[in-house]
Amino acid sequence: MIEHVSYWLSTTLLSVLYVISATLYLVKRDWVRQALVDLGYPTYLVAGLIVVKVLAVLAIISRFSVALSDLAYAGMFYHLLLSAVAHLGVRKPRGALPAALCLVLLGVSFLTQNAARELPSPYGQRSAAHLATL
Repeated sequence: MIEHVSYWLSTTLLSVLYVISATLYLVKRDWVRQALVDLGYPTYLVAGLIVVKVLAVLAIISRFSVALSDLAYAGMFYHLLLSAVAHLGVRKPRGALPAALCLVLLGVSFLTQNAARELPSPYGQRSAAHLATL
């Protein structure tokens, strides 16, 4: 039961943060472009990040395909890791805190997904109850 609640809580919080981030990228486009330039990234990434962030949330929440969901988790992991490293690289450690928080939420969501979803991921942690039914 705790794994089930942990999954949905972490997944919901992560999804909300990603959708808010994509919305921010749309609404404050110039500010986001400048932030990317300050981190050393090109501005053309903004449009792609908006699309990918929304699609990742849809893939994880809908669970249309387990493989696609796992790919979304991997994409989020690399995005968040690179975001944290980029902020640390330009000596802005406070900017890395949101990415670090999301990495924790992502880890909890990924590791508890098999306890909460019907179709298990081959990469997610298997609960003892699930293993007993095999």
